[in-house]
Amino acid sequence: MPQKRTLSIGGATYDLFVRVPSDTIQECRNQESFALPLGAKIRVDDLVEACGGGACNTSVGLSRLGCHASFEGVVGSDQWGEALRMNLKRENVHTDCVTVVEGEVSSFSIILSGHSGERVILYEPGTNAHLHDANFNKERIEEMDWVYLNHIQEGSCVIQDDIVEMLTASEKPMITWNPGGCQIDMGHTPENNGRLLAHTNLLLLNKEEAMKFAQKDDVLDALKTLLDAGAKHVCITDGARGTQASDGTTLYNCPVVNDTHIVDTTGAGDAFGTGVTWGLLQGMTLKESLKVGTINAASVVQTIGAQPGLLTDTEMRKQLQKSNLHVEESGL
Repeated sequence: MPQKRTLSIGGATYDLFVRVPSDTIQECRNQESFALPLGAKIRVDDLVEACGGGACNTSVGLSRLGCHASFEGVVGSDQWGEALRMNLKRENVHTDCVTVVEGEVSSFSIILSGHSGERVILYEPGTNAHLHDANFNKERIEEMDWVYLNHIQEGSCVIQDDIVEMLTASEKPMITWNPGGCQIDMGHTPENNGRLLAHTNLLLLNKEEAMKFAQKDDVLDALKTLLDAGAKHVCITDGARGTQASDGTTLYNCPVVNDTHIVDTTGAGDAFGTGVTWGLLQGMTLKESLKVGTINAASVVQTIGAQPGLLTDTEMRKQLQKSNLHVEESGL
């Protein structure tokens, strides 16, 4: 079978993980927070540099799973941009659609991380904000079997028209859409979002995002609304409570992998979406694809960073064979 051609569109971010001591986590107003007193000098337990960002993560994940994966996004000409591009090349991700902006800072995050997966992300969007129709290679879409549209910055939403234009072509690719904050805030009804939804094969949102995007107060109502809007498959994640998903006929409830030692939850959503996308690309049912995504996410949260735990094609097939994940089915 020839390699499936995929294109991940969105951000790339250089991440600095700072593992802080457990005694800095305190209860504040019924919510756990990192307590870092002004003027204090706190010795950290670990410091890890890694590559991340939605499209960077999903392109690497799809490459490891055996796809002919490409990344389309913007980085700076600085040391972080160079590190991001070198990482993509090491992971056999094609970078001919990468735009390099001279004299500007690449997207950068400082992630304060606790020992049980707690985290606070301090970020600068940097050059990720420069992805727009002037430097977006829409023609590349028609060469693909599957496009993965990740979170994009508010100023980048203009590329949705270009994406819809290419998806209406006779030889259109499939698409996974993980909406960003500006798209979620607008809701599913504006024309731009509605047109893209009508072409979406896999829609990925967490519980809070789904209810806001669908403008509903109930997860199941949100799921039905987004299916009615045109999405072929909808997956709504809810942390440790697993995932609810549907193909418009059957409702699936997929749990998380039991006894997973959580080190860091960064990139778990990207790993899940990558796995489900790959499963559908392989011709699996949504039920089986949910298992793939859940297994991939469970592997990622056991390491620091969004990419080290991403599974290869061989590793995934072995994990699937021995998995005892039970996905419940019911009528929608």
